[in-house]
Amino acid sequence: MNYPTGIKRNNNQIINYSHRGMNLEDDINQTNTYYREKNIAYIYKKPTPIKVTKVDFKKNRTSIIKEAFYMEPSTTDYNGIYKGYYIDFEAKETKNKSSFPLANIHKHQIKHLENITNHGGIGFLIVRFSTLNKTYLLKAKDLFSFIKNDKRKSIPIRIFESKGKLIKENYNPRLDYLKVVNEFLEVKQNDKKEK
Repeated sequence: MNYPTGIKRNNNQIINYSHRGMNLEDDINQTNTYYREKNIAYIYKKPTPIKVTKVDFKKNRTSIIKEAFYMEPSTTDYNGIYKGYYIDFEAKETKNKSSFPLANIHKHQIKHLENITNHGGIGFLIVRFSTLNKTYLLKAKDLFSFIKNDKRKSIPIRIFESKGKLIKENYNPRLDYLKVVNEFLEVKQNDKKEK
C-alpha cells in the first residue's frame, strides 16, 4: 500500500522514501532559502572562483564556456550574516558509519575557519553520516582541538556525539542548523557579560 508521505508498508516493514534524492547541499540550500525568505539570516553558498579562458559566442546571443580553470582553492562552502554575527562553514557528507575522514577537509579550509573564529566570526563544520542519516554540527574550535590533540586521520563519530550537536531534519526549514548556532551565541553572550 502506498501512503502519501512517501512511506510504504511491505510485509510489516516500514520503508521510508521521503529523503531519496536529497543530499546535504540540497538540504542546506533549501534551509538557507527559507532563512532568507523569513528574514532570519542571509547565508549563501559561495561560488568557486574560476577564470574563463575560452568562450564560444553563438549567433543567437548565447555563449558557451569552452575552457576555464580554478583561480584559487575555494575556502568554505557557505557564509553570511545572522544576528549581527558573521557565519562561515563547510558542509561534508560521508558514507562512513564510524568516523569522518580528515582528508575530506583541506588544510586551507581549516586555516580559513581559524581566521574566521580568531576575528570573532562563527565557524563550524556540518557533517552528514549519510548511511546513518545523521547530521551533526561541530564548532570550529572543537575541530581544531581534535586536530591538535589527536593523531588520528579521522574524527570518530563519538566526538560528533559528545562535542557536536545533532541537527534534526524538519519539513521547513529542512535542516535548522541556526537552532544549534543560537546555543553558541548564548554561550558567547554569557562569556561577554562575565568579562
